Amino acid sequence: MGTITGPWKQLLLNALDSNSALKHSSFFQLATIGSNGRPSNRTVVFRGFEENSDKMRINTDCRTHKIDDLKHCPFAEQREKAWFASSVKSRLQYLGPNPGLPSLGEQSSSESSLDPSAGPVDAFCLLVLDPDQVDYLNLKINERLTFSSRQNINGEKFWSSERINP
Repeated sequence: MGTITGPWKQLLLNALDSNSALKHSSFFQLATIGSNGRPSNRTVVFRGFEENSDKMRINTDCRTHKIDDLKHCPFAEQREKAWFASSVKSRLQYLGPNPGLPSLGEQSSSESSLDPSAGPVDAFCLLVLDPDQVDYLNLKINERLTFSSRQNINGEKFWSSERINP
């Protein structure tokens, strides 16, 4: 039996496709709650879905605050696929100084050298989000849908949707 994906996934793929000319169309906001109990919101890049699933992929630096609880990123095939799917320019950012700390000046070119055939560096992390609720709003056609997932008795995820006022 194949994996059943959420009915919202095609809506997202259609929106990405129809806005593909806009460079920022693959950006979205990721909000978390920090250890201090305060919310934090940042813009991340949508890197696609895990194969045959609703799980969304984001490439990130494991030294950033959004995953500061992670001490080590395990090596796995999906992480390497994500690394090699990124441009060399994008990979270079993981060799720079720690994100979020004060800048101490220009980087020397030796610190920014990267072997394009080398695997992921330690700072590179593949973050996978597994949504259980989606709120879809399309103001062009004045439509808003909410999607919620639950598990059936076999532990399989299924989605229900409801049309609500925008």
